Amino acid sequence: MRKLVVQQWATLDNIAAEEDGGLSFVSGEPFSDTTDPEYKARIMGFIDSVDTMILGANTYAQSKDYWPHAEEQGAYGEKLNNLAKFVASSTLEDAPWGDFPAATVTRDPVATVRELKGQNGKDLWLWGSLTLMRSLMDAGVVDVVQMLVCPVSRGRGRRVFEDRHDLKPLEAAAFGNGVVLLRYEFRK
Repeated sequence: MRKLVVQQWATLDNIAAEEDGGLSFVSGEPFSDTTDPEYKARIMGFIDSVDTMILGANTYAQSKDYWPHAEEQGAYGEKLNNLAKFVASSTLEDAPWGDFPAATVTRDPVATVRELKGQNGKDLWLWGSLTLMRSLMDAGVVDVVQMLVCPVSRGRGRRVFEDRHDLKPLEAAAFGNGVVLLRYEFRK
């Protein structure tokens, strides 16, 4: 059965979005010739392990005008743009993605994730989307939480976790660029 993997960029103090909604703390992007090869291999390996991206409406709105045209992102951007995409929204009618196939709008993301998990394919990737992440956790459909922790703190902003959760450690890996990858099994 396919798994739903939640991926969040975060600071050391559990901030996933700054007060203005920004992500200026994100570091270690895998897209340049100077990137730590081990880190780049892990990030590329992850994107190769998924075939479907799930986004909340806000994350979609922040991404749709950049990623379909981000040629500087190389193979990573190409793979990301070619993933099947679902956008959870109660207001959008359609969700174009540049010249790539449009995302499918879902009014019931829990049902959509359950349906997708029952189909053949690679894992599902929830990209950012904190509000959606929390509702999918509450519904018990999240399997893995993957954190990319940047070596900074922000003090204020939207936290990844606001409630108590029990997670089972699966992996921890530190990279030369300062990013630490933490993977946990989410216990429903």
